[in-house]
Amino acid sequence: MASSGEDQPVRIGDVSNSAFSIGGSNNTNTVHHGGAGAGAPGAAELLEAVRELRAELVRLPRSTERRDLDAELDEAAGQLEEAGEIRPGLPARLRTALERWAPLVETVSAATALAGLLTSLGA
Repeated sequence: MASSGEDQPVRIGDVSNSAFSIGGSNNTNTVHHGGAGAGAPGAAELLEAVRELRAELVRLPRSTERRDLDAELDEAAGQLEEAGEIRPGLPARLRTALERWAPLVETVSAATALAGLLTSLGA
């Protein structure tokens, strides 16, 4: 896609039994999900992915965007820990957060892993 100098929105589409990447600026992170017997992830797996992304965010330069994304991830982690299950709306909220802050996390492999889990949840 040719760049006109304006930021283009990032969309994460449907991915089934294949590899996918999130990234721009010639950055690619690939995660493989699917295959025989692959089911939707549970709350523990989603919580682990959220925690890993939060841990990797610490390595990024401090910014308002990083703080806002970390707060969103902290709230999601709290909900997962408290409920012990994936409540309706949480995967979509996390997907929206990844899309909103895609330029911030495009080089973070944990963001790609979380996006893969959300895709397998249908978000």
